[in-house]
Order: sequence, then structure tokens, then C-alpha cells
Amino acid sequence: MYWYSYDHKGEEWFRAQISLMDFSAIKTTDEFKAAYLQKLLKGAVRLNSEFLSKWNGFDVKTYLEFPRDWGLGSSSTLTYLLAQWADVNPLLLHFEVSEGSGYDVACAGADSPIQYSLQDDTINYSEIDFEPPFIDKLYFVHLNRKASSPAAVEYYFKNVKGRKYLAAKLTEITEQMLGTRSFKSFCESVKTHEELLAENLKMKSVRQELFQDFKGVVKSLGAWGGDFVMACSDESPDNIKSYFRSKGYETVMGFNEMIYFEQDVRKLSEV
Repeated sequence: MYWYSYDHKGEEWFRAQISLMDFSAIKTTDEFKAAYLQKLLKGAVRLNSEFLSKWNGFDVKTYLEFPRDWGLGSSSTLTYLLAQWADVNPLLLHFEVSEGSGYDVACAGADSPIQYSLQDDTINYSEIDFEPPFIDKLYFVHLNRKASSPAAVEYYFKNVKGRKYLAAKLTEITEQMLGTRSFKSFCESVKTHEELLAENLKMKSVRQELFQDFKGVVKSLGAWGGDFVMACSDESPDNIKSYFRSKGYETVMGFNEMIYFEQDVRKLSEV
């Protein structure tokens, strides 16, 4: 198998020649990434022994639609796409190779926002509506650093006690976020969520660490301390962008710039 990965500019950032016997890299530009790919391919074959068994060779090409350091679930999207190719359940493949909740893999195959829970090895997720009247007051800011999701998961399991109680509290807060039409109430829930996680992780919140003078609320996303944060504020878009850029964070996007709504997807398909 010849594997090529390209970034959003069409430039190659990873290449590997992979043995179809054990999926080890015969040649590669990155041993660590090749080892992760080997783990995924082995997991897919464990779930479907017919996968990759009937052909002599493959050319595989992947393309990112955003800068590599943005994160945005690129690994989980790879898991989802490889599961589709192997004709296996994406979440089962995820749990073959990872200890994470699987939420990001479920997102990779979703056509709308979802609410996801994992309790006692039981997964529940469903599509939800999320288009509140204050959506133009929500922003995404890239922190110029990449967090490791596996490392974050490992830290969580080692350091957080009373995880069932914490999950119940976070679920309660999530329900409040989804149920409110009030921006003030939404911000209060976001602030409570962030502070509760910071307390249990025994780490500073991103606001405490970086944005104490921000006129609004800042929420960590994904692996704590990296990739993107969500900022919620009544300030004008120009003021929001000026604030973060003055601190060295150039990538600041409004909610509608980041998220595809159903009508956006229809427009893209028409194009």
C-alpha cells in the first residue's frame, strides 16, 4: 500500500509504503504516524478479516481542508473514513485503537449537531438543533498550539476522581446550554462547565491562563489546553478579533464561519 497525505494547500506532509502482511512501514517520512496508521489498519482487519485481502496493492490519498495544526478531529475523521472503506462500525474501530469516548468519531459521520453520552459502555447519541438567537456572539480562536488527545485522555483517567458524578453534572450543564435562548444564561453555563472541569483536572482554565481581561467567557474545546477555544461575548466582531490578535492569536472565526449549516451544505452540493 502506498499512502500519501496532503494538507489544505495540496502539499504532501506524510508518505508511507506499507506492507500488506503486517501493515508495518517499509518506507515512511514519519515513523510515529506510520505506527498509528498500522494500528488503525490492524484494527480494521480484526473487525473485518476480508478487508484488504483480495488485491495486490493500493494507492491511498487523503486531503485536509484546513491547516494541520488546527486539529478539528482530523484523526477521528481518518478513523471514520477508514471504517467506511473497511465496511466496519466506526465506533468499534475507534475502541480498537483508543480509550477516548468516541464522540469525535460520531461527529465525523454526523450531518448535524449531536448530543453524545458514554455510560457503562453504552453509547447514546442523537441529532439536535443548535441555532440559538445569539449564535453571532460565539467565536472560535486557535491557540497556536496542538494538544494530544491520547495524552489528554490518559491524564483524565489518571487524575480525575468521581468521574460518574462529574459526567452527571456536565450533562446537566449541557442540557441547560441546549435549552436556553438567553445569551446571559448560556454564558453562565459555559463558565460553570469550564470551572468544573478546571477544578477536577487540577489545571487552570484557559481564561485564567491567557485571557483574564477578556470581556466575555472563554471555553476550552477538545483536549484541554490546545487547538481551539470558544469565546462568547457581546463585544463587536472587530473588537473580538482585535483583542485576540493583540495577544498573538490571528485565527479568530465567527460561529457561522466555522460551522456548516444544512443550507450551507445544500449550496455546496449545488456548486
